[in-house]
Formats: sequence, C-alpha cells, structure tokens
Amino acid sequence: MAKNRSTGSLNKAQEGAVLATDGPILIAAGAGSGKTRVLVHRIAHLIELGVHPDAILAITFTNKAAEEMRSRVTKLIAKNMNRDISSMHRDSRLMPWVGTFHSFAAYILRESGVSLGIPKSFSIIDEEDSLALIKESLRELELDPKQFEPRRIRGVISRKKNELETIERFRIKALEYFPKVVTQVWEHYDEKLKKSKALDFDDLLSYSVKLLADFPDTLDKYQERWKYIHIDEYQDTNLVQYHLTLLLAKKYRNICAVGDIDQAIYSWRGADFRNILHFERDWPDAKLITLEENYRSTQLILNAANAIIVKNKFRVPKNLYSRLESGSKIALFEAAEENEEALFIAELIGRLHKDGIKFTDMAVLYRTNFQSRVIEEKLLELNIPYQVIGTKFYERREIKDALAYLKIALNHDDLISKKRILNMPPRGIGKVLAVRIIAGDELSPKDQKKTDEFNSLIEKIKNSASKTKASGVIKYLIKETGLEDYLNDGTEDGAMRLANIEELVSLGSRHDSKEPPEGISTMLEEVALMSAEDTMKKEENSVKLMTVHAAKGLEFKAVFVAGLEEGLFPHHSILGEEMEMRDEEERRLFYVALTRAKEKVFLSYAIFRTIFGERKINRPSTFLFDIPEDLLEKAPEKIITLE
Repeated sequence: MAKNRSTGSLNKAQEGAVLATDGPILIAAGAGSGKTRVLVHRIAHLIELGVHPDAILAITFTNKAAEEMRSRVTKLIAKNMNRDISSMHRDSRLMPWVGTFHSFAAYILRESGVSLGIPKSFSIIDEEDSLALIKESLRELELDPKQFEPRRIRGVISRKKNELETIERFRIKALEYFPKVVTQVWEHYDEKLKKSKALDFDDLLSYSVKLLADFPDTLDKYQERWKYIHIDEYQDTNLVQYHLTLLLAKKYRNICAVGDIDQAIYSWRGADFRNILHFERDWPDAKLITLEENYRSTQLILNAANAIIVKNKFRVPKNLYSRLESGSKIALFEAAEENEEALFIAELIGRLHKDGIKFTDMAVLYRTNFQSRVIEEKLLELNIPYQVIGTKFYERREIKDALAYLKIALNHDDLISKKRILNMPPRGIGKVLAVRIIAGDELSPKDQKKTDEFNSLIEKIKNSASKTKASGVIKYLIKETGLEDYLNDGTEDGAMRLANIEELVSLGSRHDSKEPPEGISTMLEEVALMSAEDTMKKEENSVKLMTVHAAKGLEFKAVFVAGLEEGLFPHHSILGEEMEMRDEEERRLFYVALTRAKEKVFLSYAIFRTIFGERKINRPSTFLFDIPEDLLEKAPEKIITLE
C-alpha cells in the first residue's frame, strides 16, 4: 500500500497499526517503540479518511502524556490540512478529545452528571483532603486512628469503589469487625463529600460507569459522539476503567488499545494487567499488531532487558530490537554499604557531566523512597544539582490555600475548602468559631460580622472569576485575600512561598483563552488530577531522583539503578499471596528501569544496608544473575575525586 501523509515516517508494523482503522485492534507496543507516534498518526489518518475530529477519543493516564499527544496531534493535523494551529485551538470541534481517564470522567459528569444528582460545579478533592475526611469521620465515630489506620481504611474504600462495589453490597458482606468499621467510616465519608458537593478521584470513575450503565440515552449520546476510541497504556487499566471503555466502545467496536504487559507495574493501585490479556477474548475479531523496534536504547541494553522479561509467564511474546549501536556494557558496582554506593553514584554523575552529559539527562532510580536520603547527601556534598520526583507542587500548603479560595468561589458548598481558609490568612476565626460557622449555628454580632466579611470576600472572588481571565482572577485573590501580605513576611521561607503562589498566575495564563469562569474551572480540574510525574520540569538542569514506578514513560541518556539487593529489589514485602504474579511484577519493574536508558546503565547494590534502624546483610538481587555475563562489566571501586 502506498504511504500517505500519515504513514510516511513509520516502520512497517507502525504503518499497519495506523492503517487498521475499523474494528478492534490491540497494539502490543514494546518500550520505546514509538506508540505515541503511532496513535498520533492513526488519529491523523482517520481524519484524512473523512472521520470528523470530534468523533475521535484518545485516553491516557497522565496529564503530561495527554498534553504531549494533544500537541503532536494538533501539529500533524494542522500540517496535513494546511490549517493554522491557533485556529484549531480556538475551535474544539477541529480537534479530537484527548485526556486522562479522570479528566474524561469529570468531563462527562459535568455535562451529564445531573442525572445522578451531581451538580455541574462539583469540586474534586485530592488524596490529602480525602485522608483528612477519613480521619475526621473516625473522630466523629469515636474510633481510635491508631487502631484503625486512616490510610488503610481509605485504601479499602478506594479499592472497593474501583471494583464498582457499593456501600450497600459491602455492608452485607461485612461480617467481621474491621469491615464493619470500614462501612461506618465509608458512610460518614461519602456523606461529607455529598454535603460539599465534591467527588474524590475514585468517584469520578465509578459514577461515570454508573451514569452510562443506568441511563441508556446518555450512553447512546456518547457512543454516537465518539465512534473511534483509543486507550493508551491499556495494561494499567483497573476494573472500573475497563468497564468504562467497554461501555463506550461496544456499539461501533472501533477500539484501539495500546499497551505493553511487560510494563504493567501498578497492581498495588488496582491496575489489572489481565485486561490486556483478555482483550482478544472480549473482542474475538481483534487484530493484534506487535511493535518490537525500539528507538530509544542501544541493542546491548535491550538484550539485558529481554533476558530479564523472558522469564515471565504472563505476557504477549515479543523481542525488542534496535538499530542503534550496541554501546557500552552495563556497569555493576558492589558497595560495602549504602554510603559507599551513594558516593559511587554521585562521583560517576560528576564524571559523566564532565564528559558532556547534561545533569538533566541522568536519573537515579530506586525501589523505595527511603533510599533517596543518602544519595541526596552525597550529591549535596559534591555540589551536584538534583530534583526528587514525587512531591507535588500543588500539595504545598500555600498553593492549596489559594486553590481553596478558587474552589469555594465556584462551589459555595465546598465545606472542605471553606474549613481550610476560614482563618487563612488569620482573621480572628478560631477553631471553635470555625466549627460553629460550618455547622450553621447562631452567632454573636461580633462573630457574625467576621463571617459576613469572609462571605463578602468569597463573593468578590466569584464575581472576578465570572468576568476575568484565569490569570487575572489569581492575581486578584492573592492581593484581596491578604495572602500576599501574609506570606511576604521578610523571611526567606515567606519569599519562597510567595514565589510559589505567584507561579499559579503562570498556570492560570495557560487557560486565559477560555471564557470566564471556564478558565478557572478547567485549571482547578487540571490541578486536582495532576500527578507527581506531570509536575516534573525536564528542562531543569538537575539529576532526577525517583522510584522506578515514577520513571515509567520517561527516558534518560544515563540511568543508575540503586539497591539491587534481594529483599529490596525485588521487594520481599510483595511475596506471599499470589506470589508468582507479584514476583513477575517486580521483574517487570526492573525491565522498566533498564528500558529508561538510552546509552548507559549503572547497577549497584550494597552488602550492608540500614533499614528502619536495623543493619542488614544482603545478597545481590536475583535479577542480576539473569543478565548474561557478557553484557556486564565490573565498575571500578573509585571513579573520580572531585575538587
């Protein structure tokens, strides 16, 4: 078949995936095999065939991935259709709908959720606020949070919502004491959400499925709108996402699922890799296309990765290959203890930087967060800039305060946000008065005046949001609320916090093209659904430190994988129940770590390591013995002494 504008730069397998437009298709896309390119060109090809852009849906898992896909789709469509990119941004009908599962769910709930009693202006609470409500519910039920750990209870509720379990069904099966406690807390928690007209992340998905399953006309509306559906990272879908996809696609059956079971590493948050294994069962006439050519890593790195993953039983067989040169061998360093390992990593980063590799092109990966501390210390000692990925910018206290003002301006019933800012900045509303205000108690004239002044402030922000662009609203609230004066206290910490809050103006400007108050509304939604990976600034000249889980989807010239010890990586806490499946996930995690690297991989382990205050002697990870010896070389004990 002659290549057209949408397939000219693709290899044969990629071209086949682009041209297979009708019916179900599963694209088994290996690491670095250009799956985003395939999706982008596939969407452009559909439009070339006459499919209206507005009939195409593309869903992925992070805002960062969605933004990249949206940008690339826009550029390619504009090029193919000889259109100006700015004109496409102005008319959403010229673009397919591209976003995350959660943003998609929020979209249809804002548009049609009234059928379930969900108001269009509902708030979305983040994980921190969700946990705070769980703790509050425990207190009100007079249950000891030391006996009933809030995070554990929240985890159970989250898991059950994602399994499409209802409180009513859960209550019937709750025969033992702990499940009965969970039922009580769940009821209190959901009641608090309803009073605040708020949804948590899990509600977005579960209510969306309920909406489509219970209201055939609504389902038909969205099936008719999106006749071509693309799901990225299909191996990471959980039960509720699986059902959402199935409902949307079952009428026209034009579903394209892209994924790689070898990179399925999120079972701990409910993802079920079996969804991708069962795709051909759900769609018996599905076409399977495997993408095996890797455009990221050297062949030597891929040989090591292939040797690791081939031992897994639960997978779609494939063998990654690269046209890139074999490159240098994988260096393996044995350290006496964790400080020596960290020093090795820091010194080698210094050498690589002197050799011309930018700091931002290097990453240190580890299995668990506690490992970063000693590595950070050594990087600081050698004056090497670094950034720890995992702390969300939007979880900082001052940022959440500013966002709370915006949320309550759009949703006056948001009691969660109201509690946060009633006395922030301090305005003489103590804890006791705050409780009385929230409860709607009768107040003294003095206290009522304070309440009226607060309500007036919120009304001013609401009026600003109704007629001012998003960035302007944020500038207004920073001054009007007194946050600017409060934070500008002459201290370095205050200056940093003020700079953080002013960064929100930059974020708001990205939504200034939307009519008020939609700009603020979409910004709040974007922030609520932002992941730690989304906030990573790749352009910062700093080495990236992160868990392997956080590294998925990223790539670097040089990658260090630390702590390759039995019990740490693979992590022994995951062994036991469903041991084989859990062990395979650890192997997939190491496979992901290796395939983040373009040119160089450095592996290390420590014979002794202190974990939770206990000095332990370790055996090297079993994974190290799975890498063929001819691919490895022993790293020197001392790399370089930096001045």
